[in-house]
Amino acid sequence: MNIKYFSDTDTLVIDFSDKKIAETKDLNENVLVEVAGDGSLVSMTIEHARQIANMMDFSFQQVK
Repeated sequence: MNIKYFSDTDTLVIDFSDKKIAETKDLNENVLVEVAGDGSLVSMTIEHARQIANMMDFSFQQVK
């Protein structure tokens, strides 16, 4: 998984896999998801991330 935040455009991109993208779907006007041919999630893009995803409180925890 790879998470990128672009402050100049307030865009959050989360890559879940390296699979080839078969389709891009709009969940709403600010959220796009890209799926592989097998239906698995490849990536998610969130526009206006600070407002939509509360980016000011972002934290990460890895559980093994």
